[in-house]
Amino acid sequence: MRTLVKASLLAVTLAMSSAAVWADDASPVGLWKNIDDVSGKPKALIRISESNGVLEGKLEKLFRAPDQDQAPKCDKCEGVNKDQPILGLKFMWDLKKEGDEYAGGEILDPDNGKVYKSKMHLEENGKKLKVRGYIGLPMFGRSQTWVRQE
Repeated sequence: MRTLVKASLLAVTLAMSSAAVWADDASPVGLWKNIDDVSGKPKALIRISESNGVLEGKLEKLFRAPDQDQAPKCDKCEGVNKDQPILGLKFMWDLKKEGDEYAGGEILDPDNGKVYKSKMHLEENGKKLKVRGYIGLPMFGRSQTWVRQE
């Protein structure tokens, strides 16, 4: 009888832990490496978090050449982000789940200081995130693929 109880507890524990892994993969919450859509090289690590059903993203690490400024500021940004350090910058906000994607938010491009509408969706069982920034209609924009890091 004890063996049956232990086996049942083990099965429940395994089911719960695999459900937790599945839940993480079904959400963009976590750490992502973005791949530049122009160069094809990694550009940054981004932490996406969720509060009350709304997603936001902050820059955690930049991949920069040794000859580049390792602590750049958002000198082309406007308002509260003007001249703020890019590391730690909240550059993505107000994304909400709409069907199979997250939309209705905005994304800041620290390279040019412009804010765009944004949407994103998970691909490859949550291992990749397709992020699109656009003006007006989604067809007038650009996309990046981000790769899950944790």
